[in-house]
Amino acid sequence: MSERPLALVFGGSRGIGAACVEALKEEFEVSSTSTANVDIQKPEDVKRAFDDVEKRHGRKVDCVVANAGINVPPGTMAQFDPASFRKLVEVNIVGAFNVLAEAARRVADGGSIVAITTSLVRHAAPGLGPYSATKAAVECMVRSMAKELAPRGVRVNAVAPGPVDTDLFRAGKTEEMKQRSAALSPFNRIGTPAEVAAVVGFLASDKASWVHGQIVQPNGGLS
Repeated sequence: MSERPLALVFGGSRGIGAACVEALKEEFEVSSTSTANVDIQKPEDVKRAFDDVEKRHGRKVDCVVANAGINVPPGTMAQFDPASFRKLVEVNIVGAFNVLAEAARRVADGGSIVAITTSLVRHAAPGLGPYSATKAAVECMVRSMAKELAPRGVRVNAVAPGPVDTDLFRAGKTEEMKQRSAALSPFNRIGTPAEVAAVVGFLASDKASWVHGQIVQPNGGLS
């Protein structure tokens, strides 16, 4: 049996999640989920994901990455579709709650939990308030979990990237909108999934043994 610690990535099939899987492979044995086999809106699906990994490997998960989430086309508060907002809430808040709650119950003592949020929680942008609000809720859960799980030696952090070149970022955006996002960084570009995943890999590892309850922002100096 492998002695490498075990990581479970929710939403690991593409974009930042897929990059996290690759980054974690340096130190972990990695399992990942996709929307095809795990609907994070259903607690029973999330529980089954943990059950399957534990059964397959014969041990508890040492690291959980809560990456699964969605975005919808941006819109001002005056024009935002209520159905789209409810969809954001069901996936990005309820789904994240399901993953984080099960991770709190199932992750091994001394392990780590990393949630993916967004720098937009702290950087207000027109049209993105509803999406940012759902990620702010995740950060509140992360900070509370950090206090709750500390007695078990479990570190809990969030990674809040700026604009990153993924399908989720590109959805519904014109070239002009993408350029405006790039201009928010003094480097005048958007980030890559690998740049974000490197931070996740660090936080998941023992190298980050003294990093706990933090929201780390790989965002190219977003301003």
